[in-house]
Amino acid sequence: MTSPATQATRGPVTRKDVARYAGVSTAVVSYVVNGGPKKVAPATEAKVQDAIRVLGYRPNAAARALKLGSSETLGLVVPDISNPFFSLFSHAVEDAAAELGYALVLSNSDGNLAKERRNIRNLAARQVDGVLLASVLFEPDLEVLETADIPSVLLNQERDAPGFNSIGVDLAAGARMAVEHLISHGHTNIGLAMGTNVSGNTDGREVGWREALQDAGLPEGPIVYHPFTRPGGYLAGQRLLASVNRPTAIFATSDMQAIGLLRAVHEAGLSIPGEIAVASFDGSAESEYSWPPLTTVEQPVAVMAEAAVAALVGASRGEKPQHRIFPTKLHIRQSCGCP
Repeated sequence: MTSPATQATRGPVTRKDVARYAGVSTAVVSYVVNGGPKKVAPATEAKVQDAIRVLGYRPNAAARALKLGSSETLGLVVPDISNPFFSLFSHAVEDAAAELGYALVLSNSDGNLAKERRNIRNLAARQVDGVLLASVLFEPDLEVLETADIPSVLLNQERDAPGFNSIGVDLAAGARMAVEHLISHGHTNIGLAMGTNVSGNTDGREVGWREALQDAGLPEGPIVYHPFTRPGGYLAGQRLLASVNRPTAIFATSDMQAIGLLRAVHEAGLSIPGEIAVASFDGSAESEYSWPPLTTVEQPVAVMAEAAVAALVGASRGEKPQHRIFPTKLHIRQSCGCP
C-alpha cells in the first residue's frame, strides 16, 4: 500500500490513488465522492472516506465540470447583501441550490446598472449553470447570458416580464394591507417613505399606498423619496416630520428604511406609536428586534427561493418561462399602535 508520504512526493492525489489505498475500484470512489448514482455499502464507504482523509484527496471540480458539461454552480446577483432582506434571501437560495447539488456564487450590484452588467458578464465567463438576478431594471439586458445559453430567473418582479422566468410578490396588495391597518387605527394623514430605483417604473408599494387611501376616501399624505437604506429612511423621516402637513402615521417601503425612520422619530422627541405610528415592508429579522418592534409586511423568502432555483433548473431543461407571484403576510407588532 502506498504511504501518504510517498503520495506527497508524487504530486496531487488522484482518484486512482484513493481506490488503490482503499482496495476498491475508481468507480466506487466516484460513487462515494458524488453521492451516487449507485449505492455503496457502509463499510466500503467508510474505507473510501478514510482513504480520502489520509491521502488528502481533493476532487478536481474543473475536470468534473468538463466531464459533466456542467459547473454545478449557480450565480446570484443582488443589489446589496447588507440589506437584511437580501441577506436572508441569499441564504435561502444557497440552501435551495445545495438541495439540488449546486454551489452558489454571490455578487452585489450596489444598485448600480454598470456593476450589475459587469457581474453578469463575470458569471457568464465562469460558465455557471444559471443566474438569479435581482435587477435594478424591470427588463434587464441579458444578451450575454442568452448568447452563452445560460438560463436566468428575475427576482423581485411584481409584473410579468415577457420571455423571462420571474418571481415576486404583489407589492401593491402588501402595501395596501399595511396602510389599511394604519387606517383602522384611526389615522387619516398617512405619509410614505418611498425607496428610489432607476427603473423609472412606479413601485407597487406606492400604488398600494395610494389605493388604500383612495378606497378609504382619504387624501394622500406627504411622500418623500430616498434610497432603500437606513440612512435613506432616516432622511425620509426627517423630511416627513418637518412637513407642514406632518403625518400621524408613516408607511416605509422597506424594513431598513423603517429602522432609519425610527431613529429620526426618536431624535425628534416623538413617541411611537403614540404620536407617530409606523409600518414597513419585507419582514426581516430587524423588524422584530427594533424598538418598538415593527408592524411589517412579510415576503415568503424560503418559498420564493425554492421556486426561483427550481425555475432556473427547469429552464435549463427547456421548460417555458413563467411568472410566479407569492402572497404576503402582515405581522402586527407595537409600532402601529397594537398592544
